[in-house]
Amino acid sequence: KSNIGHAQAAAGVGGIIKMVHALRHAHLPRTLHAENPTSHIDWDTGTLELLTEPRDWPENDRPRRAAVSSFGFSGTNAHVILEQAPAIEEETASTPDGPPLPVPLVLSGRGGQALADQARLLRDRLAEGTDPVADIAYSLVTTRATLDHRAVVTGTDPAELREALTALAEGSTAPNLVRGVRRTESRSAFVFPGQGSQWEGMAAELLDSSPVFAAKLAECADALAPFTDWDLVETLRTGAPLERVEVVQPALWAVMVSLAEVWRAHGVRPAAVIGHSQGEIAAACVAGALSLADGARIVALRSRAIAEDLSGRGGGMMSVALAEEQVRELIAGYGSRVSVAAVNGAASVVLSGDGDALDEVRETVRASGGRAKRLPVDYASHGAHVEVLRERLLTDLAGIEARPAEVPFYSTVTGGLFDTTGLDATYWYRNLR
Repeated sequence: KSNIGHAQAAAGVGGIIKMVHALRHAHLPRTLHAENPTSHIDWDTGTLELLTEPRDWPENDRPRRAAVSSFGFSGTNAHVILEQAPAIEEETASTPDGPPLPVPLVLSGRGGQALADQARLLRDRLAEGTDPVADIAYSLVTTRATLDHRAVVTGTDPAELREALTALAEGSTAPNLVRGVRRTESRSAFVFPGQGSQWEGMAAELLDSSPVFAAKLAECADALAPFTDWDLVETLRTGAPLERVEVVQPALWAVMVSLAEVWRAHGVRPAAVIGHSQGEIAAACVAGALSLADGARIVALRSRAIAEDLSGRGGGMMSVALAEEQVRELIAGYGSRVSVAAVNGAASVVLSGDGDALDEVRETVRASGGRAKRLPVDYASHGAHVEVLRERLLTDLAGIEARPAEVPFYSTVTGGLFDTTGLDATYWYRNLR
């Protein structure tokens, strides 16, 4: 009480905290303001005395022990005996192999000046060099309140980070500095891409640097295992070529689901989800409309059907940098041999169909000064070629147990908000057709 004053209900725990620190640091702090102790205690006899001067508490052959008493004015009494804890060997932090990864430092404040003050304090802390930068970055994200004025500084070494923090503190700019003010009306949608967004070695760094990502990816690997003859984690870690459709599509699904888990772990939750082509499978899982097991089943069995019954049958796909209306005029005479597979933008269309017909359309587009490029696949999704898979997919995907989504699910099959209880085998065939 003489050290911290009247703490009322916290008085007892205050004494415990003080004594825990005394045990930990092998040092007894003095009792303050006790120069004239009460006369109701005979201090001259017995062994009871006040600690008017700090005293070291050296080690001996027994653990240090202490008693803490709390006698409340109302009659509430407590007595606790504490014992020195066993020594814990501190683990040496391991240094990852390879070049250093970028570290984000996330700051926030109630106003612009508060944000600048935070930047200045953090810059000075980094200059001390006493804590690993990655530990500081982790603590900023996981232990600090997120206020309205925000900034993120990224860098691979402390000097680079300090330079950007100085810019933030002084109100200037830096290439590795982003700042903004929270808008209460903002909401984020999660958009899940289709095939073509992959690259060799994708997710390998995240497997090492993000426990959340690694744990979710392991769940996805377990869900895929009954349907695949290859190992997901090994494929991603080794940077194996992602060329086989029955490998790349499940791998993309797992990476997208795991990335969404990372965003959620950092407090970013989707107001809606939407997926492009096979990205809809991941979108449905993240929305809670499909279990991980059903999502794995759909993406694995459907991509296997493509590999076995569609790949290498003379089909292909092609991107055309023209408006949808222009493209439909170009392919009008080809019938079912060429179809519009996807409209990705005002001047971005993907065609699907017979390879020789696509080559003819490509030459027509180029002759008029347009751009057209064959995609690196040997099958034709989202077109008439897919119809040969209908019965197989309806059989393979029978029994999918779709459920109501936890967030709105927008379908690129129907072009609007979709009741996810209808995500059955027929839907996933239509998604591919």
